[in-house]
Amino acid sequence: MKQITKILLSEKEMPRQWYNIVADMPNKPMPPLHPVTREPIGPDALAAVFPMELIKQEVSQERYIDIPEEVVDLYRTYRPSPLFRAVNLEKALGTKSKIYYKYEGGNYSGSHKANTAIAQAYYNKKEGIKRITTETGAGQWGSAMSFACHHFGIELLVFMVRVSYTQKPGRKLLMNAYGAKVVPSPSTMTESGRRILELDPESPGSLGIAISEAMEVASQDPYTKYSLGSVLNHVILHQTIIGQEALLQMAKTDDYPDVVIGCFGGGSNFSGIAFPFLRENLVNGKKTRLVAVEPASCPKLTKGKFMYDFGDSAGMTPLLPMYTLGHDFIPEKIHAGGLRYHGAGVLVSQVLKDKLIEAKSKLQRECFEGAVLFARNEGILPAPESSYAIAGALDEARKADIEGVSRSILFNLSGHGHFDISAYEKFFEGNLPDHEMTTAEVDEAISKIKLPD
Repeated sequence: MKQITKILLSEKEMPRQWYNIVADMPNKPMPPLHPVTREPIGPDALAAVFPMELIKQEVSQERYIDIPEEVVDLYRTYRPSPLFRAVNLEKALGTKSKIYYKYEGGNYSGSHKANTAIAQAYYNKKEGIKRITTETGAGQWGSAMSFACHHFGIELLVFMVRVSYTQKPGRKLLMNAYGAKVVPSPSTMTESGRRILELDPESPGSLGIAISEAMEVASQDPYTKYSLGSVLNHVILHQTIIGQEALLQMAKTDDYPDVVIGCFGGGSNFSGIAFPFLRENLVNGKKTRLVAVEPASCPKLTKGKFMYDFGDSAGMTPLLPMYTLGHDFIPEKIHAGGLRYHGAGVLVSQVLKDKLIEAKSKLQRECFEGAVLFARNEGILPAPESSYAIAGALDEARKADIEGVSRSILFNLSGHGHFDISAYEKFFEGNLPDHEMTTAEVDEAISKIKLPD
C-alpha cells in the first residue's frame, strides 16, 4: 500500500474555535503585576495599548473561543495548512521512526505569524483603531502584520531589530510592499531608543528594545494601539489552530505522536502546535512529550530564572512571571532573529515549571546542518528559526534508533527561509559562528535585572 505523505483537511474541517490552555492547566498562571505598586493588575490597566476584545482573551479562562467569520474568511486563503510525513528524510536518516511536520510557511507572510496577525488586526479595526505599532525580530511577524493591517485599513509602524534589519533587507521590502513603515531599532524616534543609542551607538538591538519603542509610540496616541507577535496569552490562543488541525490530521494517519516539537523564541509557534496535544495529556491521559528547542545563545528556558520581569527593555510592560535572562539582555547576533528574546511567555513558563513540557537548547551550526539535510530531502528551505525544531526532531529519531525503538515525531515547520539566503550563504562558507551561554554568563545577565523597589 502506498504511503500517504501529505495529509490534508477540507475547508469544512478547519477549526472554528481557538483553544485556551488556561482552562485545563492544573496550576493557573500567576497574575501580571503593576510595575510600581507590585499589585495584580486588571484588564483596564492594559486598555491604553490593546483593544478590549484582545484584553478579554488575554485574561480569559474559557476553554474555547469562537473565531470571527471575517478572520475565518482570511484563514481560508491558506488554511487548513498541510501536514507531511517526511518519508525522504526518514530514508536519508535510515531511521525506523516516523517523522511528520506541520507546514506553516504557505501563506503571504511565509510563517505561522499570520494566524494571530489577522485576528489582532481585525479586533483593532472593530474598535476603530487607525494605527498599530509593533516590533519584529527576523521579520516574519512584521510581514504578517503588514498585510493584515492593509487588509483592514490600518496604518502600521514596525520597529525591526537592527541586526535583522541589516541581515534581511528582503523582509523590510516585503513589509513596505504591504504598506508598512519600517524603522531599525534602536532608533532616534523614541526616548527609549535614544537612551540605548547613547549607551551603545552600535547596538544590534533586541526584541525587548523594539517592544519598548513600539509601546512608547502607542501609549502617546489614543488612536494607536500596540500589537505583539508572541509571548502573550491571546497570541498563543490564536496559534492553537495549528495543533488542533494537526490532531485531526494525525487521526487520518491512524498514528499519534510520541513527541511534539517546536522552536522557541517567545512561545507562539511552540504553544500553537503543542498546547492542543498538552490538553490531550491533561484531559485524556495521553503521554506525548512536548519539547521546546531554543538557541544555546539565548537559553531562557534551559538556563534562565523563573521570576517576575518586564517583557521589554525599558520597563513599560507589566511585570510578568516568566523564565527570563533579564530584560536588559542583548543576545548574540544569530540568524534566528525570531528566537532572540530574553523571556518566555507566561503560559509556557508555568507549564515548564510544572514539568508538563520539556526544553532543550541547540547551537546554530548544528541547526543549519539539519535545515540543509531537510531541504535536500523534503524540498522546503526552512527559516533559521524552524531549523531548531528540525534539529530537535533529528535528535529524537537518532535517539530512538539507538534505543532500538520506533517513535512518531511531529514538529512545527513554522516558516520558510526564502528571505534568509544570506544566512545559508554564511553557513556554506563556514562563516556562521556558534555561541553557548555559560552558567556564569547567565548568572551575570540575571544579576543585572533592575526592578522597581
